[in-house]
Amino acid sequence: MLFNNLMLLAKLPVADWMENFTTWMTNTFAGLFAAIQSGGQATMDGLTDFLLFINPWVWIIGITILAFIISTRRIGITLFSFFGLLFIYNQGLWSDLMNTFTLVLLASLVSIIIGVPLGIWAAKSNRAQSVIKPILDFMQTMPAFVYLIPAVAFFGIGVVPGVFSSVIFALPPTVRMTNLGIRGVSTELIEAADSFGSTAWQKLIKVELPMAKNTILAGVNQTLMLALSMVVTASMIGAPGLGRGVLSALQRAQVGNGFVNGLALVILAIIIDRFTQYANERLSLASVMSEQQKKRRKQIRWITVGAAVLALIGVGVAQAATKGNTKAQETVNLSYVQWDSEVASTNVVGEVLRQMGYDVKLTALDNAVMWQSVGSGESDGMVSAWLPVTHKEQYDKYKSKVQDLGVNLKGVKVGLVVPSYMKVDSISDLTNEAGKTVTGIEPGAGVVSAAQSTVKDYDNLAGWQVSTSSTGAMTVALGKAIKEHKPLVVTGWSPHWMFSKYDLKYLKDPKGTMGKSEAIHTIVRQGLKDDMPEVYKVLDNFHWTQKDMEEVMLEINGGASPRKAAQNWIKSHKDEVAEWQK
Repeated sequence: MLFNNLMLLAKLPVADWMENFTTWMTNTFAGLFAAIQSGGQATMDGLTDFLLFINPWVWIIGITILAFIISTRRIGITLFSFFGLLFIYNQGLWSDLMNTFTLVLLASLVSIIIGVPLGIWAAKSNRAQSVIKPILDFMQTMPAFVYLIPAVAFFGIGVVPGVFSSVIFALPPTVRMTNLGIRGVSTELIEAADSFGSTAWQKLIKVELPMAKNTILAGVNQTLMLALSMVVTASMIGAPGLGRGVLSALQRAQVGNGFVNGLALVILAIIIDRFTQYANERLSLASVMSEQQKKRRKQIRWITVGAAVLALIGVGVAQAATKGNTKAQETVNLSYVQWDSEVASTNVVGEVLRQMGYDVKLTALDNAVMWQSVGSGESDGMVSAWLPVTHKEQYDKYKSKVQDLGVNLKGVKVGLVVPSYMKVDSISDLTNEAGKTVTGIEPGAGVVSAAQSTVKDYDNLAGWQVSTSSTGAMTVALGKAIKEHKPLVVTGWSPHWMFSKYDLKYLKDPKGTMGKSEAIHTIVRQGLKDDMPEVYKVLDNFHWTQKDMEEVMLEINGGASPRKAAQNWIKSHKDEVAEWQK
């Protein structure tokens, strides 16, 4: 007992140490991180713009021909590449595909550039291997979500922190397989190279790396697949691409959209996997070719590379000419959480600004990251701040770094919600319903914290727990419970489409632990008024009613895209929009 008490009293402050270390890194190397963020973002934007500039049909036909050649005329992968890419184009996911490809390509390249030399070092030195191996174990076993925290602290939001976290997660296979491949080279070959007086560099380049080539490429293949598996996780911190579609579908319980985006990721994964495997096979075949065949193949390769370079230069020139003829647009960055209400309001404001001539980028983020992005100035603003309860913690943390433009929607409400057939009307009436569980949404959301306080403050809720999930999972669980006529208690808020779809009721809250009526505020970054006065004016004037918001939400829930629903609402509410622009 004494030992246990001492252990509890002498708890090591590991979390504080890591917090302080991350803060120190962020402050000390702020300039370096900012330079990497700017350079990396520019590189990735340029690459993505380049990929998108080329007509999708050119890509589809080109990749199909390449699949036919690289697979030595196998018809299966050829047809799969053609119809798979055609399906992605048909579903309107081409832009997301190119963004995903850019993220995976750069994360994999960085992993290979770092991983192969580390693997060689580990193969040449047992001491280096003894240091590197446990680090790789740590990198592979740590949950990938953890890498998002320092990534956001160092680089903010966007594709650069996505690449950073993907590299940490995807790097180990390249290091391990390079180490394994070089250590597996026959000792007879090494001795033969030594007998001919080869230097260490000559042995590495002429003997070890060629012999270990297949094993190294197998590691590269795994790195590519792991980088691809990170796209959904990275989308939580603003990385664009197919991952956003999957995350959005998860949070909004859209099974169909989730399947389509997931299927697009599977198609991309299979194409990348088969291409790397066939490339490996062709390299193996090259080692048994005659000198004449090798010479001919080298000529073909140079001709192909030359043609590709000329094509790239041509596309680059055309892209530059197009940009030169296009009027430069100011970019407005708005962030939001993937709640149905915030999807509606953010898309309406974003569409109004687009129609005023701005290039508007909407970024879906986790709740805490959204506040951080506005506080750091990476996002220009948001119209998704639920105050004073739901986002109280975030507001208290960032209120000195942001500007509150006031309420854009009044009378919103949060509380514990149950199907109307349940025979309880107040939180104090609950006893052992729903397995003594409140089904919540994302951990960290204010409504979840309020529910946890409620469970502690009400004596009749002793033994109850708040189970966190996601907004989408909560609504799916609610729909299933209602279909089966089972009891369920969820954390709810209005406006929300679930009140239109299901017969629900708020439980009375005699102790007021779930908070009183809330309002949604517009929050912008410091300095926006001076930098973009017209944008600031629209955001400052933006306000609407629950009826307006529900009109957009219902259209989205009925299958319309958020942008289309926003355009339709703006078209039918010209007077209100004109007031925001005055």
